Amino acid sequence: MHEFKRIKRLPPYVFAIVNQLKMEARRRGEDIIDLGMGNPDLPTPRHIVDKLIEAAQNPKNHRYSASRGITQLRLAICEWYKRRFDVDLDHDTEAVVTIGSKEGLSHLAYAMVEPGDLILTPAPAYPIHPYSFILAGGDVRSIPIQKDVDFFKGVEDAFRSAWPKPKVLLINFPHNPTTTCTELSFFQQVVDFAKENNIIVIHDFAYADLTFDGYKAPSFLQAKGAKDVGVEFFSLTKSYSMAGWRVGFCVGNRELVGALTNIKSYLDYGMFQPIQIASIIALRGPQDCVEEIRRVYESRRNVLIKGLKNAGWHIEPPKATMFVWAEIPEPFKKMGSIEFAKFLLKEAKVAVSPGIGFGDAGEGFVRFALVENEHRIRQATRGIKRALNLGA
Repeated sequence: MHEFKRIKRLPPYVFAIVNQLKMEARRRGEDIIDLGMGNPDLPTPRHIVDKLIEAAQNPKNHRYSASRGITQLRLAICEWYKRRFDVDLDHDTEAVVTIGSKEGLSHLAYAMVEPGDLILTPAPAYPIHPYSFILAGGDVRSIPIQKDVDFFKGVEDAFRSAWPKPKVLLINFPHNPTTTCTELSFFQQVVDFAKENNIIVIHDFAYADLTFDGYKAPSFLQAKGAKDVGVEFFSLTKSYSMAGWRVGFCVGNRELVGALTNIKSYLDYGMFQPIQIASIIALRGPQDCVEEIRRVYESRRNVLIKGLKNAGWHIEPPKATMFVWAEIPEPFKKMGSIEFAKFLLKEAKVAVSPGIGFGDAGEGFVRFALVENEHRIRQATRGIKRALNLGA
């Protein structure tokens, strides 16, 4: 058999362990409440779907499209940034459409990283953040992101001690999985540091709109000079509940956008054009649907936090994302996150993501995804309460 060295750099997919047990339980007829994968359950707003249907009925839209995205969609994302954050972007040189953020991140890493390049990423991390660079041949150094730890100081310390000097800093706020949030002053620190030390910055802004309790997430591009050093990825997945549509964007620094645009021209023909046309309607159309989606997640968060508190599991409510990052209760910590996730699946009939799946720094935690309705979430917390009492 041949050896595929790039694939060998990937660790075992630990989520598969829980997924397999979940499927086996369902085959036995057990009712498993799945709060594991962050797969939005809310339907895409009707006016967006209607536009997709209309555009799909036009045979002209069945041909190859533009790999960098059609002009009107690139204009629409630039208009969105201007409305939301007062950020000016040139649709021709500072914006490219991607087939979801994962594709964009992976292809940008492939375009810019050479073997031996060092990349700084948060830990724990959404897996594609470090592994897009690892698959491209780079090396990753993790910076802890956790309560009472100064992430920016960790970046400074890593830069001083690392050799070769880091080429890229990838950040993600609001953060998946820890739900950590930040302010514009932090991004300004990052931009100033990047300029001083010649580092490229990539910011994943997936949860721009899923913010709670009055918190508003800033865009990295709002920081003065941000376009000089980096780019930001945004997608329609969470804001417009368009997960399966795979519509994302990379905006900002024209050199990086140009590199991604260039490599995409060799690797894909862009997404189905009716999807792009419907995405224009999402960005330019009524935005009350975004607020409604946000309110649903906030309400679900409140129900989950209250239910877990009633079960004796006290967690600080997250200010953003569609997740709750929960430290494993003390009596169960010695089990580790995989065994604890298996325990909840067996005894509570609730599937969660084990923290170790987000890297070693995630050990000791599990992640709940707010992807079931409030009735099901209440059912889940009642099951968790029984399980915790059983195991105490």
